[in-house]
Amino acid sequence: MVALLVTIRIQPPHREAFMEAMLDDASHSVQDEPGCLRFDVLEDPDDPNRIFLYEVYRDEEALEAHRQAPHFLRWKHATRNWFDGEPVVEQAASVYPADEDWDG
Repeated sequence: MVALLVTIRIQPPHREAFMEAMLDDASHSVQDEPGCLRFDVLEDPDDPNRIFLYEVYRDEEALEAHRQAPHFLRWKHATRNWFDGEPVVEQAASVYPADEDWDG
C-alpha cells in the first residue's frame, strides 16, 4: 500500500470553492478508482483553511492512475491559484492494517 499525508493551506476567499472541488475529487477517487482504497478530507479545528488529506492506494500504479484521472486533473486545474503556499506531501507505507487486510 502507498499512503499519502497531505497538508494544504487555502487562501480564505477560496475556501468554499476549494472544498467543493476537493470533495468532488475525493468522492470520485474512491468511487471511480479501484486502486484508491481511502481518501479522507480533514479540517484543522483551529484553522478551517488548513486541510489534511489521507489517501491510500493499492500500489504506485494506482497512485499514478489517480494523478491521471479526469476528476484529479479537474481539481488540479480549478484549485491551482487557491493555495496559500505549497502543499506538503508525505508518502508512507501502511503498517496496520496489513496490505492483505485492506478491502477493495
